[in-house]
Amino acid sequence: MTHSDTSEDLKCYMLLVAIIFHYHGLDEEEKVILEKKASEKNAFEELNWAYDFIAEDYMTAFERARVYLKEAKESLDKEKRLRYINDTWIANGEKGYITEMEATAMLKLAKDWDVDKELISLVQQLA
Repeated sequence: MTHSDTSEDLKCYMLLVAIIFHYHGLDEEEKVILEKKASEKNAFEELNWAYDFIAEDYMTAFERARVYLKEAKESLDKEKRLRYINDTWIANGEKGYITEMEATAMLKLAKDWDVDKELISLVQQLA
């Protein structure tokens, strides 16, 4: 965890990664990647919070996450928002593929955070 990642910041990060991994239903491989991300950032409490957030109502979880993350946008600088969404893209790719629905969902979230053009640029560099 960097000194600038508060617990609230990490809630946003873990929710971002978890909501994308839950998009098609969380499988074992995705769960391992999520736990690795939580371990890297010492954010297991925040990951459990994200799991609870999603479990509250699985069917509306993505839209509720969009609302939550839009509100949190004000407390995250643009560089951090871009880093979080780009890391989510990379983490999602660790399973070997990114579905069109997952990519679309991440782009919606990036647009909500005003970092969609920057994310597209970073993704194109990875390709």
